[in-house]
Amino acid sequence: MNSTFGKNLKITIWGGSHEPEIGVKIEGFPIGTEIDMNELRRFMKRRAPGNNPYATKRKEADEPLPVSGLVPKGKSSGPENSTSGHDPEVAAAGQPDTKTQGNTASQDTAPRDMIRNDFSYQEESQDKASGLQNIPIPEILVTDSPEISFRIINKDRRSSDYSKLRSVPRPGHADYTARLRYGDALNMAGGGPFSARMTAPLCIAGGIALQILTKQGIMVGGHILSIADARDDAFSPTDIDPQLLVKLRRESMPVISSAARVSMERRLRDARDRLDSLGGIIEVCALGLPGGIGGAMYSGVESVLAPILFGIPAVKGVEFGAGFHSARLAGSVNNDAFYYDEDGNVKTKTNHHGGILGGITTGMPLIARVALKPTPSIGIEQDSVDLDKKENTKLTVTGRHDPCVAVRAVPIVEAAVALGLLDCIYDGGIR
Repeated sequence: MNSTFGKNLKITIWGGSHEPEIGVKIEGFPIGTEIDMNELRRFMKRRAPGNNPYATKRKEADEPLPVSGLVPKGKSSGPENSTSGHDPEVAAAGQPDTKTQGNTASQDTAPRDMIRNDFSYQEESQDKASGLQNIPIPEILVTDSPEISFRIINKDRRSSDYSKLRSVPRPGHADYTARLRYGDALNMAGGGPFSARMTAPLCIAGGIALQILTKQGIMVGGHILSIADARDDAFSPTDIDPQLLVKLRRESMPVISSAARVSMERRLRDARDRLDSLGGIIEVCALGLPGGIGGAMYSGVESVLAPILFGIPAVKGVEFGAGFHSARLAGSVNNDAFYYDEDGNVKTKTNHHGGILGGITTGMPLIARVALKPTPSIGIEQDSVDLDKKENTKLTVTGRHDPCVAVRAVPIVEAAVALGLLDCIYDGGIR
């Protein structure tokens, strides 16, 4: 299966929800790129489970562990500092060691050079609640290769919750279609490669991309626009305060309006009590994005962003600017009039175009919205089929599931947008 995205900045996500580890290989960051690991951990914590009363009770630290292509700041690359070598833990986990067996990794498989390095770590195998502890990874890492990789150890797994789902697919989930495509040998515990768990490695790559964009004066941020019929205030199309994005990053449920938070929490409690789930919409923006990025047709910014956003499990819709609403407007209303501001910059009086015209950025705020369906795994009895017995049956899903994936989806959407934008920027030769 193809789990690779990007043209100039390419990411490959590997593993499965209940496998011993998951990870990401990233190709295209310039050599010498500095990565603030503390900042990356803070970003990862926003997505991690167990940090919100309306999220899954699964406990995972989601610690990003450097594998290859990175050295501590101030150290030169070389065998003594490289993240290359033999990893006994990989062998212990049943993964092939490419240093001794040959490199078999490809675009469609995991990079298997999962190597211990000179900033090695200690696993607290008995502490499932807090995950990994006391990991002496330097605060600043520097890329010394055009290809880097990270992994995340999966600690809190309960695969037994999914034993009966091997033959009885969950309505609304990929259980059935995955079996059609790959047969019954694919490990679908927890959703396997189709699980929202796989957005953790995406957030490693996206968190680094966000750091790079910030240094270029570009800020990406988002909020929960709606959960069911409870709706937050939307971003201003033309004037978004960067401090608002900073504030939203600090909240476990990032919303602009406190009244919206109360309404959303009420609906989440009700859905949880009914053993049901809800859908939601995430609104994301990019500020400081210069005009002239992107291109026509399939090089356009929307064309680059849409695939990576649709790669997020549960995403069913993506729109930019006025989106579908623009189909109800007259041209005289939808067209955004140009003007020169006091600094001589070309701006638009409105922003129905969402910062993109003809696939190319205009310099106005980029605004997009992402619709996520309700979590398919619910505790209400549903009709299904037994694929082994070839008969109709009933299914009640057990386990630990988010009543609404939108609650933890904001940093995931931010990560995806950051990666797509950086890929577009690199396509223009800007590094």
